[in-house]
Amino acid sequence: MNRRTTSAGLPPAHDHAAHPHRWLLLSVLALAQLMVVLDGTIVNIALPDAQRELGMSDGDRTWVVTIYALAFGSLLLLGGRIADYWGRKRTFMVGMAGFALASALGGFAESTEMLLVARGLQGAFAALLAPASLAILTITFPSGKDRIKAFAVYGAIGGGGAAVGLLLGGVLTQYASWHWCLLVNVPIAVVAIAAGLPLIRESKAHGNTRYDLPGAILVVGGLAALVYGFAQAENGWARTGTIGFLVAGVVVLAAFVFVESKVSNPLLPLRVLTNRVRGGAFLVSTLTGAALLGGILFLVFYFQIVLGYSPLKSGLASLPMTLAITAGAGVLSNFLPRTGVRLPMTLGPVVGAAGLFWLSFITVEGNYAVEVLPGLILLGFGLAMIFVPLQNVALAGVNEHDAGVASAAVSATQQIGGSIGTALFTAIYTAAISTYLESNGALPDAQLQALVSGYSSAFVWAGAAILLAAPISFFMIRMTKADLVQAPVVAHVG
Repeated sequence: MNRRTTSAGLPPAHDHAAHPHRWLLLSVLALAQLMVVLDGTIVNIALPDAQRELGMSDGDRTWVVTIYALAFGSLLLLGGRIADYWGRKRTFMVGMAGFALASALGGFAESTEMLLVARGLQGAFAALLAPASLAILTITFPSGKDRIKAFAVYGAIGGGGAAVGLLLGGVLTQYASWHWCLLVNVPIAVVAIAAGLPLIRESKAHGNTRYDLPGAILVVGGLAALVYGFAQAENGWARTGTIGFLVAGVVVLAAFVFVESKVSNPLLPLRVLTNRVRGGAFLVSTLTGAALLGGILFLVFYFQIVLGYSPLKSGLASLPMTLAITAGAGVLSNFLPRTGVRLPMTLGPVVGAAGLFWLSFITVEGNYAVEVLPGLILLGFGLAMIFVPLQNVALAGVNEHDAGVASAAVSATQQIGGSIGTALFTAIYTAAISTYLESNGALPDAQLQALVSGYSSAFVWAGAAILLAAPISFFMIRMTKADLVQAPVVAHVG
């Protein structure tokens, strides 16, 4: 059904497809998406400075990144349902305001604990903001070529925002302080709220609007246990604590799936996942999030700790990836209606993996033009080929009743993948350093060589993770070009 109607056959009261200022609204939603994605990486470049000022351990330094992604990803499904039931505009505004307040708390942090609490709160409010934003986008552009263009912009920001965060973080850290990497969100939020209030129309799901609190508790607990288990792996994979948390995470998540299949108002309706195309898209999103967030973190450390780059130079050194994503997204959005989604989503992981594998050949001497630049360009083009079609595919044909939760699932998989990837690759990085030092500890510059060995191992595993997305896309994503252009959001009433 291409036209959304009520059960009486009349157009709905708020027809988002006919929004006269939908492209201006897209700019507001894109700003919100940029703020949320950017905050996953903007603090990365500031971490060395923050670590020195607050006296953080290396483990706490990693948790500044991980706790944001974990809170964000684990609460997104609940945030998606709140957006569906409470109202998408209302949820968007509360999420934006809360994100700004949490950012202010982190910006004025005077201790590691205060910073970690602020980052967790940022993730929680982002879990309200992101699904509301994407759900508004989905019902504002329900079908046709405008939908493809809108999702191309949104997807490009999802991929490029992480790299923009590195550049902006470098500028703010060098010319202001690391605190401004968090405080910068406050004026952005004020602009988004002021512009969004008159532009965004309220919409919500109808019918059964009870919240699945058991499901929310299980998914948060399961993901937290899983991520903490991977984080503990840096102390040894065979340790009782590592195995115990990983097993507990899997068991609790299995219980979550069981509960969702039985309750009448599931937090994540299994119908959203069991569609083969959407299921494939969610798997690709998880693997890409792991490779992107996990991999970029170590690139920043390589620039600043090994090569001695300033925060600004580190940000500029990361810029080619952003430019490659932007250029690739612009080209692909024009060709996507003709090529379909399967080809770019299969080739993208291969190109992105090639970029990460290239980065694994870094050295202590660090020839940027030879060892880093080609890898960043390849990674950027690969990410563009994934992100531009990804959200369109993941939300194609979703009932309006499920728009919020399906939107949340897209963002959640990226963030969950990022938190797991960061924890997993940190464990691999730590193990590689220990192995190198055991064999070469007496050599000159052994410490720097060990760090490079750790970064290289992380890049190899990040490349392997994103490469797994290629066969998933090839075999599971069979969306035709006609489906892409016509993919409507069908209203669910009652």
